[in-house]
Amino acid sequence: MQKPQRLKKGDKIGIIAPASSPNQKALEKSLSFLTALGLEYEFGKTAHSEYGYLSATDDLRKADVEDMFRREDIAGIICACGGYGSARYTDTLDFELIRQNPKIFWGYSDITFLHNALQRHADLVTFHGPMLGSDIGHDTFLEQSAAQFQQLFTPTALVYDDCFYAGIETVVEGVAHGKIVGGNLSLLASAVGTDYMPLTAGNLLLIEDVDEEPYRVDGMLNQLRMAGVLNEVSGVIIASFSGAEPKKRKKSLTLDEVFAHYFASLQVPVVKGVQIGHCQPHFALPLGVNAVLDATNCTITIEAGVQ
Repeated sequence: MQKPQRLKKGDKIGIIAPASSPNQKALEKSLSFLTALGLEYEFGKTAHSEYGYLSATDDLRKADVEDMFRREDIAGIICACGGYGSARYTDTLDFELIRQNPKIFWGYSDITFLHNALQRHADLVTFHGPMLGSDIGHDTFLEQSAAQFQQLFTPTALVYDDCFYAGIETVVEGVAHGKIVGGNLSLLASAVGTDYMPLTAGNLLLIEDVDEEPYRVDGMLNQLRMAGVLNEVSGVIIASFSGAEPKKRKKSLTLDEVFAHYFASLQVPVVKGVQIGHCQPHFALPLGVNAVLDATNCTITIEAGVQ
């Protein structure tokens, strides 16, 4: 797996919206954060456009991704937001172009589909972290989350434990090794049976989502179970599931009961309550790198994502 080159002050970042259109006020407000990091920036063709629930047509969004990887003056790519639509063109991307031009690619949520495709077909380590229009440009964005961007400037092994945020809990004890793969659960479920599902065998599966009721999370986990995904992982990291309260039904299983049903009997280390995803603070991490999950002591140690 290729690790992209680290950033340095003065580098230029490409800003794209490969799924839906971002909140423009929040996107504009976020730019001072990049400036404070010592970075320059340039908007792609999709950052300010809108096409129904997408930021632009599939062809234009695909071209924006490829152009940013192709350009030698762009040192890294940060997504403005997620939403919906990355999967509509992923199978047409020029993965060889991306493989030959590895660079930092940062985002989460719907960007999960692109993360997994780039890892599988371009051998590229990518970054699951807060985005400009979705997170950074809002008053709720915390300094703790902002500090996560420093990993792009210096190769740094990351450690997640209670020092970052109290609340990580053991579901199944034990220690597991493997590459961290995964991301947004609904995108993972939709990728089952395609060439864009991450390679989960022997690896640590990260899952997160937002505004999905327990029965919906149940259905997506059952899809992974029936596809054999859950039986082949070395460990599971259950991250943020904000907005998961039952709404449609008066009676419901709790989210913890759903997780216990699918994970308690797996006989691999599992933790929950990890602040990754649609949450603040938001712990950012590279996907596709080696990591150690110590579910007994509730720590996750992750190797650096840049070189």
